[in-house]
Amino acid sequence: METSSTTKTTTISTPAKLYGKDLSEYDEVDVDALLAQLSPEEINILAKEVDPDDSFLPPNERCSYECEKEPTGPLDRKKLIEHINKQALETPDLPENEPYVKGTVRGKKWLPPARSEKDKEVEEGIAIDMGEEYEQALTSATQEEIIDLAAILGFHSMMNQDQYHASLLNKGQPIGLGWDGITKSQQQKVYPMDPPNNTDIEDSIKRVKDDDPKLIELNFNNIKNISDEKLIQLFDALPDNEHLEVLSLTNVGLTDKTALLLAQAIEKSKTLRVLNVETNFISPPTIVALVRSLLKARTVEEFRASNQRSSVLGNKIEMEITELVEKNSSLLRLGLHLEFNDARHRVAAHLQRNIDRIVRVDKLKPNLPKLLMPACNKELPAIDIEILRQQNKQKLQQQRRNNQYLSPSPSPVPPDDDIDVEIDPDNMVVSGGDRQSYTPSPALSVHGNPPNDHDFNMHTTPFPPESA
Repeated sequence: METSSTTKTTTISTPAKLYGKDLSEYDEVDVDALLAQLSPEEINILAKEVDPDDSFLPPNERCSYECEKEPTGPLDRKKLIEHINKQALETPDLPENEPYVKGTVRGKKWLPPARSEKDKEVEEGIAIDMGEEYEQALTSATQEEIIDLAAILGFHSMMNQDQYHASLLNKGQPIGLGWDGITKSQQQKVYPMDPPNNTDIEDSIKRVKDDDPKLIELNFNNIKNISDEKLIQLFDALPDNEHLEVLSLTNVGLTDKTALLLAQAIEKSKTLRVLNVETNFISPPTIVALVRSLLKARTVEEFRASNQRSSVLGNKIEMEITELVEKNSSLLRLGLHLEFNDARHRVAAHLQRNIDRIVRVDKLKPNLPKLLMPACNKELPAIDIEILRQQNKQKLQQQRRNNQYLSPSPSPVPPDDDIDVEIDPDNMVVSGGDRQSYTPSPALSVHGNPPNDHDFNMHTTPFPPESA
């Protein structure tokens, strides 16, 4: 048995209406034929009732109002405004139905809602017992003293700004303010403009090339007319200079081209400690190149490169900078805006470790030989080598007699002659030319705790004994 179904689709449309009347009967009416039957007066009346809503028509033709008076003359705007003001002043005010009487309330006056007895009891029940001494002091205190006390306790909302700062600076409270005082506007302090940087560029570059021992700090900040040729000459002279320690190049228009040359110069620099290249046009990859150059220099303790053309470095660049900083054991301060917390925390932790290492080296000065460490540029005092050799010789003789050694496989002892001392940033190694090198005992470790007399006498020293 087969079944079939049919579906009918009907469209329901709402007939157009005007003032409740159905307009469907006028659908077939010819509008042009109706307009042709109207007279000119009837067309004008119809035009006044209908807004054409055509932006191409001038406003005077779209407006339904038509002035039928004849023009009295050309338009004079000043006289027209005077006439309007005069007419407004001469027109009497509308009479008031009820005259105004001062002090009389018209209409309904707002009254705050009555407070319940429960709320009053809660407020009255709050009492703090501070003791007779404190209550007597607060009772006899003046209003200025109470305001000072509130400022000391940090109640900022109870006073204005003048009262708070006067309390902190101990200047005395302003007269006439009190608890309800309003801070008055004060005239803004005018500070003099910073003088321009009058550093002679040509002379400074010449002094850097000549390695002037008096030129320790070079400041080119805010000099905007430095050409790339001058910067290139300066960077070419940096590797051969052995006295310049501070170089400031803030807001000098440094670009990637010249910044890369600066990175190459930093790698060969011997004495540069502080480098500032803030507020320039250096891209993030070039900043990474500058930070990488600090690894080879091992002398730069402070590097600043914030406020560049690209305000956001990005996660990849920040991670590269973080890894490079963690490999640098001489950098103590870094001026860069890092957006990600991981990079900020890792960099801050590593810089703190570098600072702690310098502090430990300062504490170890009395017990270390006089050596120049490139990693931190710290000169350590000297120890009598002959005394150490005699002590080491006596200990070794005693060990041979008793057949007692410090370790099952003692490290080889280099000969006396031709000993070179090599320093790396993490440890001290004493080697003898091409011979086999060995590491000193923990008693003289740079990164360890300061050795005491007991440790110093029990461990072998890094100096070889005299040959028997």
